[in-house]
Amino acid sequence: MATLDTSLLSSLNQTSTTTSSAAASAVSASGTEELNDQFMTLLVAQMQNQDPMDPVSNSDLTAQLAQISTVSGIEELNTTLESITTQISSSEALQAASLIDKGVLVAGDAVLVGNATSTPFGIELEGAVDDARVEVLAADGSVVKTFELGALDAGIHGFVWDGLLEDGSQAGDGAYQLAVSAERGGEPYSDLQTLSYGVVSGVNQSESGAQLDLGPQLGVVELAAVRQVL
Repeated sequence: MATLDTSLLSSLNQTSTTTSSAAASAVSASGTEELNDQFMTLLVAQMQNQDPMDPVSNSDLTAQLAQISTVSGIEELNTTLESITTQISSSEALQAASLIDKGVLVAGDAVLVGNATSTPFGIELEGAVDDARVEVLAADGSVVKTFELGALDAGIHGFVWDGLLEDGSQAGDGAYQLAVSAERGGEPYSDLQTLSYGVVSGVNQSESGAQLDLGPQLGVVELAAVRQVL
């Protein structure tokens, strides 16, 4: 077996007068410029209709000015985020399209054999292990091939099976299952993921982003699911 070379308003304060309450309810514009105009109308109305015996305090006025500043900032932030999201989507689509006809490793536990050759497979480890083993299982669950991998570092490790069984004979065409086990410090290690090989035959666009079509065995996966490009 050979190792492959290797990745998110508060409402404005209202006064007790009828005029200021009516003005406050009118603050519903979505545009920043219109919202600012309506805020100034509200502020002037509030100042004109305030109780001379109990005028608006400096702290209340400052709080209202801070609120409109916050609204303007949020509006600008939303615009910026929309622009960034659009750029990311475009970049993701281009990246996905560049993978068409290329082989990738994604989460999975299958290896395919056909015409005396087999598909690559891989293991992703969160941490280093002292010993790792891969068993290839037939459809009935029997072990037809075992690979003793020894110590492996954290990360993604890719491998190729020559398609030969334990007795040296050629494995029959079909899908086989991978079972991986590992140990660290004498204890079983489970922070690992087996990886299966698929060829990108097409790219789909969905609300969640670009999706890769890897055929009937692995189906459609998100672009982020790709662990390695071979």
